[in-house]
Amino acid sequence: MKSILQKDLWSITSFLENKNYKFNKENILTQLPEKFIDEAIEAISSWDNYAPTPLIKLNKLNDELKLKNIYYKDEDKRFELKSFKALGGAFAVYKIASEKKNITVSTATAGNHGRSVAWGAQRLGLKCKIFISEFVSESRAEAMRNLDAEVIRVKGNYDNSLKECIEQSNKNNWEIVQDVSWEGYKEVPKLIMAGYTIMVKEIIDEINKNSITHVFLQAGVGGMAAAMIAGFAKLSENIPQFIIIEPENADCVFQSIKNNKPTTVDIKKETVMGGMSCGDVSSIAWEILKNSANYCLTIPDEAISTAVALLAEKRLSNEKIIGGECAVPGIIALIGSFNNKEYLDKLKLNSESNVLLFGCEGLTDDAMYQKLLNDGLQKI
Repeated sequence: MKSILQKDLWSITSFLENKNYKFNKENILTQLPEKFIDEAIEAISSWDNYAPTPLIKLNKLNDELKLKNIYYKDEDKRFELKSFKALGGAFAVYKIASEKKNITVSTATAGNHGRSVAWGAQRLGLKCKIFISEFVSESRAEAMRNLDAEVIRVKGNYDNSLKECIEQSNKNNWEIVQDVSWEGYKEVPKLIMAGYTIMVKEIIDEINKNSITHVFLQAGVGGMAAAMIAGFAKLSENIPQFIIIEPENADCVFQSIKNNKPTTVDIKKETVMGGMSCGDVSSIAWEILKNSANYCLTIPDEAISTAVALLAEKRLSNEKIIGGECAVPGIIALIGSFNNKEYLDKLKLNSESNVLLFGCEGLTDDAMYQKLLNDGLQKI
């Protein structure tokens, strides 16, 4: 059995300090208004079967790292969708349907966001069209069909599926429920981001006096990361450090912060972290992230299966945790930081640190999870 911290299991490809960091609560809550956050928290907390998801201490990992606490927000328990995405898309559908009748909703997705939109539509008896790329697994497609959505597969990557979704929706007068913004399309992405912020409320309600010092945030288009920052801006007296994590092959936030402007990344090789495989940062997310993210880093695919297996085998905590491929980047980034003294010193991780990780999805793709688990078991 290998040590959890064995260096050949973990690596960080790139590390960047944001030279333009200047946290501004007022600006953040202008981008994601407090009214939206309040409405989302009130609505979602009233839904049938709503309950806060577990905040698990990764005590065995902390025995190795010697921090104060490592918290893991386990979104495998989020409604029946097993992903934080259940919060955003479904809330946006709810809000749109409260203002417009007899609509058809549409979206492009790598999987979890589409399930949320389909679930939200099914709850309200609405028609739903989901556009997916050729790289989205058939099991994810079937999960959306099981929620009564029509799934349309598009040749190429996520960006191709989004383009097709926009074209078809404009042609057919469908209501797009997309978690990325563009010129003239900002209201719905804000609703989706507002839905995510209930996670921050749940966390703060549970930890009470244990102020979070470091938050590791996964980013695709940056919506969840920006929403969590907005949630802390509104709900927390303490503002932690925010560390953005992306796949090395899809690092649009990293490159945008490096260049101090939104930067498109040409994805030449798909990452196993499919939900994070995005070439462009959301414009709303960018307005929050550009001055509020302290650090950005990228990770390779190789450690994903290792982290999945360690969670499942109770090597990181006393509990068996089911974490999908996009749930574990925070674990990889945290351990990887301890294997690089320069990064560790910059992040100021020490015995007083309360670290928050987001296990943003659980068992959302059975086949993918089993493959990753089997691969990971061979490594540990």
